[in-house]
Amino acid sequence: MTNRDPIRAGKPKAGSVFIVSAPSGAGKHTILRQAMAQDPRLEYSISATTRPPRAGEKDGKEYYFMDRTEFMRRVEADEFAEWAEVHGNLYGTLRAELMRRTASGKDVILELDVQGMRNFKAIRKDAVTIFIMPPSLAELERRLRLRGANDEEDLALRLCNARAEIAAKDAFDYIIVNDKLEEAVADLLAIIRARRCRSRPD
Repeated sequence: MTNRDPIRAGKPKAGSVFIVSAPSGAGKHTILRQAMAQDPRLEYSISATTRPPRAGEKDGKEYYFMDRTEFMRRVEADEFAEWAEVHGNLYGTLRAELMRRTASGKDVILELDVQGMRNFKAIRKDAVTIFIMPPSLAELERRLRLRGANDEEDLALRLCNARAEIAAKDAFDYIIVNDKLEEAVADLLAIIRARRCRSRPD
């Protein structure tokens, strides 16, 4: 007879998948960065994209950067769990990347737009979906203007897309309003911890 600890015995529990969406300028990246700094069990699933790297971005860290031909080759090879076109660029979640991280017991954060969320949820119904909202469209516009990187045409496009994304907010499991950063981070961490306490997936 062995004295195995039933809590410690066996393989590590597979990690959960959290899909986080937000309009451009809602503060998603800042919230995620702070949440991940406080919770070492959280990891990004690095997406692939055809978008050109921004200053300071490195391949394999922020994104896997590739041209459209390479991206579509991988689509045809069924290497993506989901993919979508956003602002004229292609973004996708590589199956191998996701499986590697969740198999290790890590909880994985996916940053997807509304279309990507719906595509992924169709094949992974246990994924938890979270939408981050700005306090108002006026505040969203103010934040976008503070970036200083958007011309008026691009700003108008992002605000138009934001209205469409906010209109779809009820399709998500949870909604977080990013009015005060510390509260938004706390809300996100509370959702993640509650999920870990569930005895079984949905």
